[in-house]
Amino acid sequence: MIEASISVGSAEELVLLLGTKDQHLRQIRGMIPAKISTRDGKVVLQGDEGAVIQAKAVLEELRATIAKQGPLDSEQVAQIVHRITGNGGTATPGAPPIDIRAGRKIRPRTQGQGDYVKAIRTHDLVICVGPAGTGKTYLAVATAVEALRDQSIRKIVLVRPAVEAGESLGFLPGDMQAKINPYLRPLQDALREMIDHEQVRRYMEDDVIEVAPLAYMRGRTLNNAFIIMDEAQNTTVGQMKMFLTRLGEGSKMVVSGDTSQVDLPHHARSGLVDALHRLQGVEGVASVRLTGSDIVRHRLVQEIVRAYEEGPNG
Repeated sequence: MIEASISVGSAEELVLLLGTKDQHLRQIRGMIPAKISTRDGKVVLQGDEGAVIQAKAVLEELRATIAKQGPLDSEQVAQIVHRITGNGGTATPGAPPIDIRAGRKIRPRTQGQGDYVKAIRTHDLVICVGPAGTGKTYLAVATAVEALRDQSIRKIVLVRPAVEAGESLGFLPGDMQAKINPYLRPLQDALREMIDHEQVRRYMEDDVIEVAPLAYMRGRTLNNAFIIMDEAQNTTVGQMKMFLTRLGEGSKMVVSGDTSQVDLPHHARSGLVDALHRLQGVEGVASVRLTGSDIVRHRLVQEIVRAYEEGPNG
């Protein structure tokens, strides 16, 4: 156990360094196993030597970057942490950053994520499978926002099957929209990280962005749209066929899911698993498999996924 410290000039500098309400601090703590606290105008680091050295290097680079360009967002902080720790690797040179708005770019952080983004850009239909935390939904939404910004599509459609993950939600109060909102919230959260809240509201009012359960797709043809289905492992074969055939002229479609987390009844075959096999070799369709090495959430998520894949000890 060692201790190190970094002097901070003022309260304002401390807020810029650690983030509003310590959001950068919490992010760094989640990715580096060092104890980080503030004391007498200093940031104090405690822990194993390797973790303390990494945490100090991250904070010093954050401070240098802030001095050059001002406040940072969570994506920029994550990029600095990953660059210094080596966790998550680097994207392939052939996968340029996703330009979601002026001054804000999202960069794939692993080889797998880079391949995923390249596949989305070069294919009309991409099927992506991988464990939690690999960026399946986040990168698809970011690429859709970029396409909307570039005016290569006119509409974003975000879809999720309303299947309960081993829980019964039917008793929830409210109208149909209120009942389905919990299923759609992860898609909305990703969207609101990339577009101003008020702009999202206007887009939804103007039907430029639509967030809907899978059942609402039946009978439609979606032209000049970027269509994303999340949690696709919870579709049946029939539902997947219905969804895939919504693809219209000038549209792109991304289907993502985790085949280890199927919440369908035991007798039902997952539409995602079926589509992976059925559409092999179809021109214009790309299949991407992300793995535990592509996980970019909290450092423990990789270990949790690995533990469940390996099964209980003894």
